[in-house]
Amino acid sequence: MDAETADLRRNVALACRILAQQGLVREIIGHVSARVPGAREMLIRCRGDDEYGLAFTTAEAIRRVDFDGGGPGRGDRHVTPLELPIHGEIYKARPDTGAVVHAHPEAVLLCGLAGIELRPIFGAYDPDALEVAAAGVPVFPRSVLIDGPRIAGEMIAAMAGGDVCLLRGHGITVIGRTVEQATLRALKLEALARVTWQLAAAGRDIPPLRAEEVEAFTSRSQGGVIPGGERWLWHHYVRLLENAGGLAPLSSPLAGDA
Repeated sequence: MDAETADLRRNVALACRILAQQGLVREIIGHVSARVPGAREMLIRCRGDDEYGLAFTTAEAIRRVDFDGGGPGRGDRHVTPLELPIHGEIYKARPDTGAVVHAHPEAVLLCGLAGIELRPIFGAYDPDALEVAAAGVPVFPRSVLIDGPRIAGEMIAAMAGGDVCLLRGHGITVIGRTVEQATLRALKLEALARVTWQLAAAGRDIPPLRAEEVEAFTSRSQGGVIPGGERWLWHHYVRLLENAGGLAPLSSPLAGDA
């Protein structure tokens, strides 16, 4: 495995751990993937004998497979996720996508079930979450497993070219150019939903920001995170893992090349 692919594999494992630490995934449910540059293949979190949940994802759980889940890179100790088509079909349909996150965050779930729209309701409190809201949060209305190309195609159509999608009664699908960007977008989507849900629970209907206020922030950004902020935020979440002891070990006793 070349150094670039090894680094990508490590970042996918880190993303799984970060999402677990921040409460967007729980137990063994959810997955992150990354497109392998120059190939119709991806690195995706799989399950096997070394499965202890996303919070303990090792690099060895990140397997190299084609967009349909085949190829020798999976090995004989791991199985691909049931919802692998979320990832594979997006990579086929969206060549600009470098990473996909599928997670089950609670606040997004609650807002979706209650039919509460996620809108740009705050500004400087969290400009990156505002960016996600300003781009729009489309809803896929079916609470089903996305376990085949047809249903994955319906979800992609619901995304309408956007980078995030709320799956009602299910979770979220988020894409990005990089693993870091997709992970941070997922975190910011949940931050937006958490504030929205708390306001709704308090009986407050907050109007969205004025268009000029939204523009003041979105004109400064480059696709969801303020310039420079993506790297800094990623370092922040990795350091949180380090401080919590969540980075050791990233390798497992079942180590094997993907």
